[in-house]
Amino acid sequence: METTRQAKIARLLQKELSEIFRRQTAKTHGTIVSVSVVRVSPDLSIARAYLSVFPSAKAPEMIESINRSAKTIRYELAQRVRYQLRKTPELQFYLDDSLDYIDKIDNLLKEDGVEPAEGGQ
Repeated sequence: METTRQAKIARLLQKELSEIFRRQTAKTHGTIVSVSVVRVSPDLSIARAYLSVFPSAKAPEMIESINRSAKTIRYELAQRVRYQLRKTPELQFYLDDSLDYIDKIDNLLKEDGVEPAEGGQ
C-alpha cells in the first residue's frame, strides 16, 4: 500500500523526469520517451520509473542508454527538486510495454473478427 507521501513524491518525480526526457528527446529526432509511472520505495530511497519509448523498436537500446546515464539524470533531477526533497532517490528505469501489450491484444481480436471496444478501457 502506497502512502500519501510516496504518492506525492512519485507525482513530483514523474513530472520532473518527464520534463528532463522531453528536453533530451528534442535532441534525438524521432524518438519519444515518456514517463508512464514512478513508484517510490517505502523508505523513499529508490524510485522506479517506467518509461514508454516510441518507436518501440528502439526501446531496449534507449532504456540501456538511460540506465547508463542514470547518475547524470539523478543529478539533474536533484537540481530541479532541491527545494522539495532533502535527498533525491536512486533512479531505476524500466521499459513500460503496456501499450505494446494493448496493441497486440487489439490485433489478436481483429484477427478473430471481434472489434475492440472504443475508448481503450
